[in-house]
Amino acid sequence: MTQRTLAAVLAVPLFVALGIYTAVTPLPFVTYSPGPTINVLGDNGKKPIIEVQGHPTYRDAGELRMTTVSVTQRDARLDLLTLLRTWFSRDRAIYPYAIQYGGGGSQQEDTQEGQVEMIGSQDSAIAAALRQLGYQVSPVLEILSVTPGMPADGKLEVRDVIRRFNGTKVTAATDLGKLIHAVPAGDTVSMTVERKGRPVRVRVTPTTKDGTRLIGVTLGIGYTFPFKVSVNISDSIGGPSAGLMFALSIYDTLTPGSLTSGGAVAGTGTISAVGGRVGEIGGIQQKIVGAKQDGAQLFLVPPANCPDALTSDHGSMRLAKAATLKDAIAEVTAWGKNHDAPLPQCQASDRATP
Repeated sequence: MTQRTLAAVLAVPLFVALGIYTAVTPLPFVTYSPGPTINVLGDNGKKPIIEVQGHPTYRDAGELRMTTVSVTQRDARLDLLTLLRTWFSRDRAIYPYAIQYGGGGSQQEDTQEGQVEMIGSQDSAIAAALRQLGYQVSPVLEILSVTPGMPADGKLEVRDVIRRFNGTKVTAATDLGKLIHAVPAGDTVSMTVERKGRPVRVRVTPTTKDGTRLIGVTLGIGYTFPFKVSVNISDSIGGPSAGLMFALSIYDTLTPGSLTSGGAVAGTGTISAVGGRVGEIGGIQQKIVGAKQDGAQLFLVPPANCPDALTSDHGSMRLAKAATLKDAIAEVTAWGKNHDAPLPQCQASDRATP
């Protein structure tokens, strides 16, 4: 056997072994797939998703569908073969792991962050819809999450509105972190919160972590409303991207008639409490595919997502650019009356629009 032949014989199993290793070794990517859509005008179990107390409601047969995207979890291990199958799929996408999850964290932290974003999204949607209807809405300082095992655990609850801290009146502009940090070590503080419309007084002893005094809550801006509006959605769904569809559904529920004239509309986008501006989200192409599969006839697109939406597999489902809640209401109303009505169209240059 010549030296060249011997080298070839030895190289073949090495290349095979290298190929197998490459094929099964986890790579730093995540995949996006179309997730389920949910008709926000429908029910979650025995409760309507949009639940209102203290104001007449108007239910109808139309559909306003929030859309979701399924993302591989932080601890998923995706090999080359799995990624290649995703690459050749028209409905799925691959993104670098760092873009989705950054450099650290845990699955529990991801879930908590998603739930915090969902609560903020719901509050902003209610505020935007009520302001669109002419109601006065006031900002407050609200608890968005309570960390298990921390001093606030078992004493404070999600959606508690903080009214007083050790006798000091608390507003939406109050720097509560600064007040907590000033509490001497070992001292217990009195807090008054508004819970389900009633004042509740609790006592909490802050702890110290990395030199900072903490009670273990995530704070955010909530709102006081003239009547109660709740969004009953599964805790397994997180993130802020359903804001627009929540706001549309709340507006539809509080006004006579059907916004969609009985048709099926889907969409996505964050929503701002002031001005009802629709913001950019992730996974637009997968959300469009999911909406098409579930029978939506019109899809509302945030302007910044228009370039990607234009290249999506939307079939005969119409795409309409929705810059604000007011615009979205006008577009859905026009489409409901005439499915061929002219609507604002996405342009490839929309991402550059401030």
